[in-house]
Amino acid sequence: MDALGGFGGAGGFWGWNGFDQRRKKKKNSSGDRGKQRNSGSSDSVNVSKDAGYRFPLKQAVTAGALTFTGDTIAQISGRWNKKRAALQHSASDKLDEEEWWSILAEHDWVRALRMSSYGLLLYGPGSYAWYQYLDYSLPKPTATNLVLKVLLNQVVLGPIVIGVIFAWNNLWLGKLSELGNKYQKDALPTLLYGFRFWIPVSILNFSVVPLQARVAFMSMGSVFWNFYLSSAMSK
Repeated sequence: MDALGGFGGAGGFWGWNGFDQRRKKKKNSSGDRGKQRNSGSSDSVNVSKDAGYRFPLKQAVTAGALTFTGDTIAQISGRWNKKRAALQHSASDKLDEEEWWSILAEHDWVRALRMSSYGLLLYGPGSYAWYQYLDYSLPKPTATNLVLKVLLNQVVLGPIVIGVIFAWNNLWLGKLSELGNKYQKDALPTLLYGFRFWIPVSILNFSVVPLQARVAFMSMGSVFWNFYLSSAMSK
């Protein structure tokens, strides 16, 4: 779910690094009024440059790599379980070296690319923008704001992530016409299962982890979640 979310760094998504700029301007406005009057035109040029579009590359690459890791674990685990089930009907109860190599050789690289591209292009940048927005809207570290952030993360970001990844998967498979049935069958169970995992993870994320590291922290948690999602996508 937060599958779909650090990395340090500057950068925003869809120009959302403007949140950081506005917070800095509020903080420094009283002490810098004189300087702003003296350097009017040059400051406006600098602010416009700083507020431009910046793709959060580090967040995107990390999310893509961790999504790839989750899918790899899911694929290997699935093939290993099938081999084990087959061994129950054979004389041998252990996998030999050749069977282990076949598990690795049968890796579905198109599926891996499908999942990792979701993390790289959609989840990493999008979730980073979302955490910037939450931190800008609810900046004070109070118990009320913590509860609101966790609640919003589940009821807003959660359904969006589920909806997007299901659509992304079906688009790659050329099965957009079956997307409605996929939503009806798997979306709600996936979302409810995600609540049990992501609510405690989100509490840690918003109460302990700094803003610049939140996508990384959630992406680390999403290695497990991506394992689950990748398994659900391949049904």
